Amino acid sequence: MRITAAGSLPGDDFRGALSAMSELLPDVLPLPELPARGIVSQMVGRALGLVEGLGFDLQPAGWRLTPHSTVEHRRARAQWRRDLDDAEELLHGFDRVLKVGLAGPWTLAAAVERPTGDRLLADHGARRELAQALAEGVAELRAEVARRLPGARLLLQVDEPALNAVAQGAVPTASGFSRHRGVDLPELVGALVPFADGAWLHCCAPGRWLDVARRAGFAGVAVDSRLVDLDELAQWCDESREVALGVVRTDDRTAQGVDDLVRESLRVLRAIQADPYPGLVLGTACGLSGWQLRDVKPQLTALGRAANLVEEALARG
Repeated sequence: MRITAAGSLPGDDFRGALSAMSELLPDVLPLPELPARGIVSQMVGRALGLVEGLGFDLQPAGWRLTPHSTVEHRRARAQWRRDLDDAEELLHGFDRVLKVGLAGPWTLAAAVERPTGDRLLADHGARRELAQALAEGVAELRAEVARRLPGARLLLQVDEPALNAVAQGAVPTASGFSRHRGVDLPELVGALVPFADGAWLHCCAPGRWLDVARRAGFAGVAVDSRLVDLDELAQWCDESREVALGVVRTDDRTAQGVDDLVRESLRVLRAIQADPYPGLVLGTACGLSGWQLRDVKPQLTALGRAANLVEEALARG
């Protein structure tokens, strides 16, 4: 059984992180996300670094849509170029899956401000424009990775931690006294469709959201084993769709042993009566950026050992 990780890691050494991940997670290799490098490398800034044709600046409340790009937005774009340069050099001849995680359009709409204040989520036209620009940026990224690493298969992981909050009308307004109106299902799905082909949708929030992934056409989902709705997951697995089951807890930053990971994996997989199949991957519930660097390698090594034991246990029935 293959293993992977969400993508974000501690530290600021991209080359070192990529080299380590290529040894630990060679089959589904996450391109490292290093928030410690600064705000342009954090979830929102990193995604905006792929966007052309729209400008963004930084305010005390975070990123804001502007008529022209500022130095921070240009730095975010430059960071991508440097990372891809390093990946091209270090992954020469790589012929497996390279997984690239990016904040999705709804999480960006819930985080980025309008020029007049409050979130883009409040403006139908602005949130649609941002989603389109992000989709164009992702298409360019795909082409760039194909040029630099022709043997790799790019797997896009669309990170949508705010998906359920957006759908349920739970995103607070700037004042904090109200909530943005919930987005209906057709619009929620429609904004995700351009990203879905061959991609995974990742959400580490509680609640039911796998039907959104299905309707949008995602090939797979990345879920937190402790938060995912098991009935939804059972249906997803019955359809033999890809799933990265996040059994490594990332919220308490405590390393888990092989036995703990095997127990958690089998708790879920036996509950949903899932047989082993090629699309089933074990991973982390979310990112590891809040962890101590020294704990990451032992944790991913334990995950690899657990995956072998889980596969054996499922095969035995």
